[in-house]
Amino acid sequence: INYFALNLEYIWTESSAKELTPKTEKLTENQKSPAIVIGRGPSLKKFHHLELLRESNYNGTIICCDGALIDALKAGVTPEKFPNFLVATIDTDPGIKKFYDHELVKKHGQKIKGVFSILSHPSAVEQARQTGIKIHWVHSLFDYNEGKKSFNYISSLIIRSKNHPKGLPAIQTGGNVGTSSWFIAWMILKCSTVTLIGINHGWEEDDSWDTIMRHGTKDLSINIDKNSPSFQKLFPKVFNPDIGKYCILDPIFQYYSAGFKEFI
Repeated sequence: INYFALNLEYIWTESSAKELTPKTEKLTENQKSPAIVIGRGPSLKKFHHLELLRESNYNGTIICCDGALIDALKAGVTPEKFPNFLVATIDTDPGIKKFYDHELVKKHGQKIKGVFSILSHPSAVEQARQTGIKIHWVHSLFDYNEGKKSFNYISSLIIRSKNHPKGLPAIQTGGNVGTSSWFIAWMILKCSTVTLIGINHGWEEDDSWDTIMRHGTKDLSINIDKNSPSFQKLFPKVFNPDIGKYCILDPIFQYYSAGFKEFI
């Protein structure tokens, strides 16, 4: 709530993500633009997806997850080559600021459109703003099922202003910026086809169990029986026929995956 309050002055005066929606409501599927969502999963580098994209003649929309932005620009995936270039931030973590604090972001920022949750950390939004990225605001839904007592409902009333008389569009996040970016492509940009690269939502078999169980945390000082039924339920192996290998899910990735499948 504190981040929302600090962002509010800008939310009232800056752009709504609704501005990104195509003006023509009756576009046919052939007229709608495709989109590629770029995450920062390890498959992005393993399969050289950024290099393949850079060398392609793709002319659709790019939606970059914030954590993948710098790597994409370094690889030559830029708004100069792909004019309809967006970046999305949903997370409230102040560490998101570093994804916008880079010379390449400053170089290309004025040609990048940013989609930010009203709950994004103010320092991250300000860093993006300083690079010239144009901010577009959205609601990130999380308690709307609580009705009129929900924060989503109350904040939707607060943000209404002369600039946004009908409020802002809302998106399901699935708990992560990758799923959020897919939702932005589908519901806000009205893209006909959305391709995901670098959205792993799982671990590879050769990743260490320490890495898998920590899921990005610094320490995990507990003993776990990896052969127990409970462990195998929490960390199932799933076969991916497209690459002919198994991947391993942890509880967080299971949540992400289940949410994404539900939206589809």
